Amino acid sequence: MISDNKSITRRSFMNRNLQTAAGLAVLGGISSTTASAARKKVKMRFGFTTYKWGKDWDIPTLIANCQKAKAFGLETRTSQSYAHGIELELSAKERREVKKQFKGSPVTLVGLACSERFDSPEPEKLKAAIENAKGYMKLSHDVGGSGVRVFPNDFHDEVPHEKTIAQIAKSVNEVGVFAAEYGQQVRLEAHGSAGELPTLRAIMDQVDQPNVRIKLNSSSRDNEGEGYIHNFNLVKHLLGDTLHMHDITSKDFPYQLQVEQLIKIDWDGWWLVEQSAQVPDRLQALIEYQKIWQAMVDKALKK
Repeated sequence: MISDNKSITRRSFMNRNLQTAAGLAVLGGISSTTASAARKKVKMRFGFTTYKWGKDWDIPTLIANCQKAKAFGLETRTSQSYAHGIELELSAKERREVKKQFKGSPVTLVGLACSERFDSPEPEKLKAAIENAKGYMKLSHDVGGSGVRVFPNDFHDEVPHEKTIAQIAKSVNEVGVFAAEYGQQVRLEAHGSAGELPTLRAIMDQVDQPNVRIKLNSSSRDNEGEGYIHNFNLVKHLLGDTLHMHDITSKDFPYQLQVEQLIKIDWDGWWLVEQSAQVPDRLQALIEYQKIWQAMVDKALKK
């Protein structure tokens, strides 16, 4: 109905606009009081990968601890008898049960981290790695994940580097075709002697599957050669939606710089803590990591 009320004053009109803007800000999750902060709202989020710190936490414990630490994305490591039990041997019913547990929680199961690698000069080992990786892609899909971490991994003395690079690219292409059928991302991590960022760029130059992406590993060697910025720029357009971070307090890796670069490219992904350090209280350590990470993000946004 169109109102015929003509008594709206300029002040009431402005007040209504301000109230509407305030409401939209709340709905959009914007907590800052400045327009510039709103424009800089980041998409990247903080999460956790089980590895050592979560090795003996079952799924309910993982969900509870991740909530406490504000780590709302979880990647589960496979093949090492983890308490979460998310492995290839799970039946269809068990896979549905895992998916159900995460679906009813605020924690997103972002996927799995397997250790399959595609560098072996032995054809049978390479074939087994490819088939196992496919199995993990199907498992990730079944439990509600969106991708799987895989390794490149090493160069071998008797094999030219170019041949290994081509072999890895061909392998992840094959896995990528299979993974695409299940809506999964192949997350090729910067790991091993064939996993330096310039080498990963060379591998990706031969990859044609769009769901094969690079997973940063926050390693000090990312500083080598022409430096971090150069190496980051080689692969920034090829990044997947997860990365691994380790000791966030270490001076060996430029975490603050990486935060800034990822904000600059508007990266929409998960920073997953992967730690093996012995600490008195793993949950408390994870809580502290989240606070440090958030402080780095806040600092980057002030620039």
